[in-house]
Amino acid sequence: MRADARKNYDQLLAVARAVVTEEGADASLRDIARRAGVGLGTLYRHFPTREALLEALLRTSFDELAAKAAELETSGSAGDSLVSWLRDFVASAENYRGVIASMVAAISDPESALHASCVAMRAAGARLLTRAQTEGAARADIDGTDLYALAGALAWVGDQPALAPRADHLFDVIASAILTNPATTR
Repeated sequence: MRADARKNYDQLLAVARAVVTEEGADASLRDIARRAGVGLGTLYRHFPTREALLEALLRTSFDELAAKAAELETSGSAGDSLVSWLRDFVASAENYRGVIASMVAAISDPESALHASCVAMRAAGARLLTRAQTEGAARADIDGTDLYALAGALAWVGDQPALAPRADHLFDVIASAILTNPATTR
């Protein structure tokens, strides 16, 4: 990538991160381009769709979450590891208001720019869940898709101003429902 193209790409991502955090995943792409000091065509050259832009924003967080899941697969108690990762996943998703709907839709759409990242996140959580289930720390009647859906629901709660004050409490309720020994949810 040319130096000026790289500069535009980095500027677009930095501005998009701020705008999506402030306004949500449906923020105006035209506004992002304007605030980044580039034309809309430049934005579309780097990010041909809204999903491509969201994927670029989320990729770093998702990569960090996948790495953390890999570490947690072999450390600590299985239940604590699962809850720790789930808490980080929810916090990461809450950083970008409104992104949950795109993430959930991307799971079933292989053409989505977010599909591979979201599938990888679901798989990372599923591995931690399977470990917890194998060790008897998590209930056996849920799978990785259920866990992903619950994480999405918890992140959605954090996006709702009227419900956000209840988010930590509801996280504990859900974690207690997943674990067979819920004393370690905090």
